[in-house]
Amino acid sequence: MGRKAGVTRQRPRTCSGCGEESPKRDMIRVVRRPDGRIEIDTTGRAPGRGAYLCFRKACVLAAKKRDALSRALKSKVPVELYDDVLTLLAGEAEGEEGGNGGNA
Repeated sequence: MGRKAGVTRQRPRTCSGCGEESPKRDMIRVVRRPDGRIEIDTTGRAPGRGAYLCFRKACVLAAKKRDALSRALKSKVPVELYDDVLTLLAGEAEGEEGGNGGNA
């Protein structure tokens, strides 16, 4: 009838770039903090209003073109933040390529 005690629901998050739903851990969170600052939330737990992007360059570029984060966060997002997300993605890609030391 009701929810069982101790069971948590994992709600999917929607990418502001492509609209695809994914688990929270598979996305980048951008947060508008209560004081109005907008930043990338690497922990996924920062207080404030959040918006999500997939770990794909195409999604970030689509969100930038439509200014989707500004709509989702209900506040003007500086263009530099999109560049910061792209830089973060580039760093993630480098980490994946060199992460296994060249061994398969």
